[in-house]
Amino acid sequence: MTHYAAELQRLDETYSLALNADIRAVKTAIAGTSQSSLIGVGSGGSFTVASLLCGLHETYTGRVSRPSTCLELICNPSLASSSPVFLISAEGKNPDIVEALKRARHHSSRPLHVLTNHPLSPLMTSVESFGDIGKHVFPLPAKDGYLATNSLLLNATIIARAYNELDRSTSQLPAALADCRIDNLPVDDWIDRNNAFAKAAASRPGVIVLFSPMLRALAIDLESKLSEAALLFCQLSDLRSFAHGRHLWLAERADDCSVIAFVEPSLAPLWTHTKALFPDDVPSLTVPLDGHRPSDLIAGLVATMHLVSALATNLGRDAARPTVPAFGRAIYYMDLASVIPEPSDEHDAGDGAKAEVLGARWPSRIRRTTLRRALQDFVDALSHQRFRAVVFDYDGTLCQSARRDEPPTNEIVQALEHLIDSGIVVGIATGRGKSVDEHLRSMIPDHKWKSVLLALYNGGLIMNLGEDKSASPSTSEFLSHVTRIARRLKDLGVPIDEIRTTHPYQVSIRFHDGIPTDSMWFVLADALRQAGLDVSRLECSKHSVDVLAPQVNKSSLIAHLAASYKIDPYQVLTVGDQGAWPGNDASLLEHRFSLSVDVPSRRLDRGWKLAPAHKRHVDATLWYLAHITADVDGSFTFTASRPDAPQ
Repeated sequence: MTHYAAELQRLDETYSLALNADIRAVKTAIAGTSQSSLIGVGSGGSFTVASLLCGLHETYTGRVSRPSTCLELICNPSLASSSPVFLISAEGKNPDIVEALKRARHHSSRPLHVLTNHPLSPLMTSVESFGDIGKHVFPLPAKDGYLATNSLLLNATIIARAYNELDRSTSQLPAALADCRIDNLPVDDWIDRNNAFAKAAASRPGVIVLFSPMLRALAIDLESKLSEAALLFCQLSDLRSFAHGRHLWLAERADDCSVIAFVEPSLAPLWTHTKALFPDDVPSLTVPLDGHRPSDLIAGLVATMHLVSALATNLGRDAARPTVPAFGRAIYYMDLASVIPEPSDEHDAGDGAKAEVLGARWPSRIRRTTLRRALQDFVDALSHQRFRAVVFDYDGTLCQSARRDEPPTNEIVQALEHLIDSGIVVGIATGRGKSVDEHLRSMIPDHKWKSVLLALYNGGLIMNLGEDKSASPSTSEFLSHVTRIARRLKDLGVPIDEIRTTHPYQVSIRFHDGIPTDSMWFVLADALRQAGLDVSRLECSKHSVDVLAPQVNKSSLIAHLAASYKIDPYQVLTVGDQGAWPGNDASLLEHRFSLSVDVPSRRLDRGWKLAPAHKRHVDATLWYLAHITADVDGSFTFTASRPDAPQ
């Protein structure tokens, strides 16, 4: 038995592992891209998984998506600025995927996710260094050989499961691989029936692989395996592109090639008519699938692996153990960062983020001179101002914006304590409630609590850290009306997960995992508009839509600092992530001296994102904190271009 055949014998175990894996995080990540296109990135067998991911995404969402090689993303990392990216690598050790991650992270303004089978790898080391990348790790007991087999099946099945379950489809994946069918036969029986074709194809140097567009991932996988193991020269074409000249191979080189076609029912008549016109001496094989559902794609992948095994056997080769030349290893492990220069980045100055939020995208003519003049005026004013207090947003600024209720990192807490020790008042304005108080009390020594002000429920309740202050017992008819509207929408099927009403401050509405809140904001706003309510009270964060009672907003904390601490508002610096209305930090970044860690304000005289483009959220906050110089009198200055600050 060859090593490749031995790997195929473990597929049943791997498939069972995939069916029982916890894929909730993967489903959340995919659901979060349902309103956009996505990019799947991988090499070799992982490119097959990326292709399957993009194909399923197009099928279920109608959003055009693109499988990309690592080099495509390395050369054009700005792709990550407009579409979520899924980077896929079984072992996570090839230099291509690591460099692709670094460059995508540098340019990305959309979510990045990594799907891998090894928790300890160069790829995961890079993931951990960034901190805000989705990690989806599914360990595989045994390592694949040269060609991807078990890792490919594991990752492909996990993605197929995710789309199938998100679709709440009645069509289930097979309970076991033995239930997979090709032409109504178990895969092994189908392979045995077509052994004569495998023998004939192995006697010719090349093969033409035709496919229905919905089955592209299967054709890509077959080409990958035949080419990477140097079994046969392979040419890919969909069933109609073949008609545009590629058929000449059968006329002029009939003795050099055979044909394999992946076909689903909608194109079966087209294939039947096409095949009937072939020269009689060209061997051909049909891989007929029942459709292009997740279950069909998994059956097709398994059939492809066994077909490669049959071809390799007839060639007397072990596809899992080819002889890799020294120059091949040198090419594989090349230091890509040293030979592929970084694309020029015109957006690091901060004007790119401001232009983006203003909608000044290509092909509109961006007035960069005007923007840069406004930016310089803001930086000059900021650098000459002396501050006594700083007010932070919480989610997305001091801690990663996510549904999971996690406290700030030790690095953030240490930076806050440094400000407190310098006599600077620290404020935190958040849509959350007492959980923030509990987090910070567990991390900051109690003798420093009085120097930390909290504006909970988006500024509705202002208190010192650790202060025993409860919400007002009064109720708001406006919020009660909003609650009734939200419940009615939920009953209609709007994907609302939770409605949390906190009288008299706000109603916080969360949606099912992965549902983008910016699109749901319009649904709620329209419902309130129809009821004659004020839609300006709606704010949107990355995890909820909040409806605020009149007079409730985060800027109330600045007024409190002025009234209770006698701090001039111009001596307060504010920092948040969602600075453009209806973002929930819009009022905070309307302040004269304000900084964004993600989406800036639309005003040109405030709310800029000065941190480098590749630093967002907590990374940007730490960058800003590194640019603060505290003085002994309890004040500080901010220098945007301090040479010794981390870049």
